[in-house]
Amino acid sequence: MSFAPTEVYPIVKGGRFIEKDNGHLFEYDLHSHHDEWYSDFQPSLYPHRVWVSLNPVNDSGWRYALVKKTVAYIVTDEDDCGELVIEKWNIKDHGEYNN
Repeated sequence: MSFAPTEVYPIVKGGRFIEKDNGHLFEYDLHSHHDEWYSDFQPSLYPHRVWVSLNPVNDSGWRYALVKKTVAYIVTDEDDCGELVIEKWNIKDHGEYNN
């Protein structure tokens, strides 16, 4: 399980899902903050933050993502040529928060 940190609540534009292969629950929100990576690629392609760490150390605790109804595309890295490395996760029990 990986929940957003307390300071992110209430999550207004986001939700939660379960990653099918391992059954882990993740929360996500609409990425509204600008950082050094945000302008390096089109944020419209990966507008969400999926929270991936309960105790981030030397890490943000989240990854850029595009969350759809049954899949999530997670930006996991950048290769030697500067291209994004994307993982496709099959998801289930996708629910949006309506705060």
